[in-house]
Amino acid sequence: MNKKNVVICVSWPYANNNLHLGYVASSLSGDILARYHRMHGDNVLMVSGSDSHGTKIELKAKQQGCTPEEIVNKYHENFVEALKKFNFSFDMFGTTYDPYHIEHCQEIFKKLYKNGYLYEKTILRPFCDKCNKFISDTEIEITCPECGRKTKGDNCDCGHVPNDQDLSHGTCLICGTETHLKENKVLVFKLSAFKNFLTSYLELNRPYWRANSINETEKYLKDLQDRDFSRDLDWGVKIPIEGFESKSVWVWYEALLGYLTESMQICEAKGLDWQDFWKTDHCPQTEKLIYMCHAKDNIPFHSLFFPAMLEGLNENFVAPNRMVSAEYLLMNNEKISKSKSGNTFEALSWANEYNTDTLRYFFTVNGPEKKDCNFTLDLYKATHNEVVNKFGNLVNRTLKYKGLTEIPVGKVDEEIKKAISDCYTSVSREIENIEFKKAGNLVMDLIELGNKYFDDRKPWIQIKEDMNGFNDTIYTCAYLIANLSNLVEPFMPNSANAIRTYLGISNELKWEEITSFNTKIDIEKIQPLFTRI
Repeated sequence: MNKKNVVICVSWPYANNNLHLGYVASSLSGDILARYHRMHGDNVLMVSGSDSHGTKIELKAKQQGCTPEEIVNKYHENFVEALKKFNFSFDMFGTTYDPYHIEHCQEIFKKLYKNGYLYEKTILRPFCDKCNKFISDTEIEITCPECGRKTKGDNCDCGHVPNDQDLSHGTCLICGTETHLKENKVLVFKLSAFKNFLTSYLELNRPYWRANSINETEKYLKDLQDRDFSRDLDWGVKIPIEGFESKSVWVWYEALLGYLTESMQICEAKGLDWQDFWKTDHCPQTEKLIYMCHAKDNIPFHSLFFPAMLEGLNENFVAPNRMVSAEYLLMNNEKISKSKSGNTFEALSWANEYNTDTLRYFFTVNGPEKKDCNFTLDLYKATHNEVVNKFGNLVNRTLKYKGLTEIPVGKVDEEIKKAISDCYTSVSREIENIEFKKAGNLVMDLIELGNKYFDDRKPWIQIKEDMNGFNDTIYTCAYLIANLSNLVEPFMPNSANAIRTYLGISNELKWEEITSFNTKIDIEKIQPLFTRI
């Protein structure tokens, strides 16, 4: 099997509050993909980090009497701790105020300007007389023309990205005064120049995108507009172009480029060539996959802005070819909000209180893959206890069978062996089709089959009447459990690791059937994988 070069780009959480479960639910796909592709022997870069610039952070710093860096560092630490406990296996999770990121972003800005895709324009921008300054998108509240709800001016939860006209007659969130439009010299990204490219790009990758990505992208392509590139921000990446040195780039542009700059950093540290992952004329014989994992309100940035920027560099970049866009995780049937939900849905609180493997499994099979999903403690408990009853029970009743001091050697049941082989094939297919719910359910189906086999064979009777049959039963179930250490790895990595430890299985993971394991185990050291709640 030929190795692929795979980049998994997970959206950047904004560092102005603690991480919430909505981010975990919408981003888990990235970790599932990373673990799966690594097991296949592919070269994988999984990247993300804290979106560190912009008005919200600057305002919070002023309110708390500290620097923007201190605000970012506080929440970055929370992000890192929470994602570590949820076992997200990032190769790099950085910040966008990293000097390396800033330097390489500025080089890209200059190339886009040189290539004619950034141009100067005097436009009308929201201005607050009381604050005596131009107001950024995140400092203004408007009524969304698409859904009619109140929203900040950067982007609405419905997915609409407001244009200049939408921002007229908004409300300044700093002082509450009505804003008006005033002439301002800005730098604009010529997004409209890429309409033909983006249309062809969508058609080429349509089979590999989720429906919401396709629909949102098609909506914007109907009337693709150029977009402001510069912002009047103090806390941001400065634009190294004459006449715009005092302005910063709109945070969305530079955060998207973080996928690229972090790939560069990782490859430099590992002695690799980042271009082998990102350019068509490097390693042309190697298939390159670039996944974008994000929530649905981020779709146009990932499906239009980012590929257009890469194309505008004229350097044979691979445009991201897999859009893994999640719907929303809801709380009491409302979208989770960092500002409104308090700490009720903070990711770290849940990771400290509950089992992160079963939380991951809940988000895999019940999460917002194709539609918004409601999350409550009761719904989670039901899924957790299902995993306890099926997966935990199979492992415990097999590996800690009363009276055994080791796993007896027997013959593996041929039907179970075939079911294991089929499960590898079908789970692989569904993960590659970004159908994670189906993949997770297929693994649980195999676990149920193992429990049915155990019950049908009645080893508690066999041990008295048919010792060879008993040995075959326990060995077959242990064989299945050994392979579950592979099959559940993308979804429940802690449990997978525990099984490998119990059965002496190598941590050099491969997506292939495990045919041998250590039967002389210390059964006294085997602990239940889960505790019922």
